[in-house]
Formats: sequence, C-alpha cells, structure tokens
Amino acid sequence: MSKNVLVLCTGNSCRSIIAEALINATCKGVQAYSAGVRASGVVNENAKKVLQEKGIWHEEYHSKTLEEVLYVDYDLVVTVCDHAKETCPMFPKAIKTLHVSFEDPDGEDIEAFYETYEQIQTKLLPKITAVLS
Repeated sequence: MSKNVLVLCTGNSCRSIIAEALINATCKGVQAYSAGVRASGVVNENAKKVLQEKGIWHEEYHSKTLEEVLYVDYDLVVTVCDHAKETCPMFPKAIKTLHVSFEDPDGEDIEAFYETYEQIQTKLLPKITAVLS
C-alpha cells in the first residue's frame, strides 16, 4: 500500500521540490507531493539543475499552491521551513506531521543547493521512513 506525503515550504521553489523529488526517487511505497504556503510559481533554476544532474528531475515538478494538492489523502505532512510550520493549515482529518527545517538556498550559488540536497537526503529521508513504518 502506497503512502502519500506532502512536503510544505514557503515558496515551493527549492527545498520542498528537492524533498519531493528525493522522496519519490528513493522511498519505496511512498508518493510525495509538494506545495508552498505562498507558492512562488516557479522552480528555482539551481534546484532544477541539481535534480537534473542527480537524474531525478521530472517535468511535472512545479511550484504549487496548497489548494492544488488538497485532493490527495495524506499519511504525513512534512514542513521543511519554520514559516511553513507556523502557517501549516488544518486538515479535515488527523494527519501525522514532521518538521525538519533547512536553510533556504535561494539566492546562493549552486553549492548551497547541493548542500541542501545532501541535508534533505541524510536528515529528512530517514525520519520520513521511520514515521511511516
């Protein structure tokens, strides 16, 4: 049985997109979605470049508002920035939540995006696996 995970961030342009792609690429039996509490409407080019270089970029990844992904029945909601945690909406049913904050690499050089990718891979993915098992 597949589990659904929603990754929330402020702009849904870097951290949550990277987390969505990593979860979908590496967590068996888990389908990830991402959204922004104030979606920017664009994926940061450096985030996209890192995901392309890692071979896990898919063209369907894009910056989305929360309203665009509410049709899914989630098993876990993950916030990857403090602002998203503070403004995370209430869902119609009780859903497990997890918060692991990462620095926003937006405006930094490409190395900051690789660092964010590695941090999400090593810090967030094991926690998601533990919560869902």
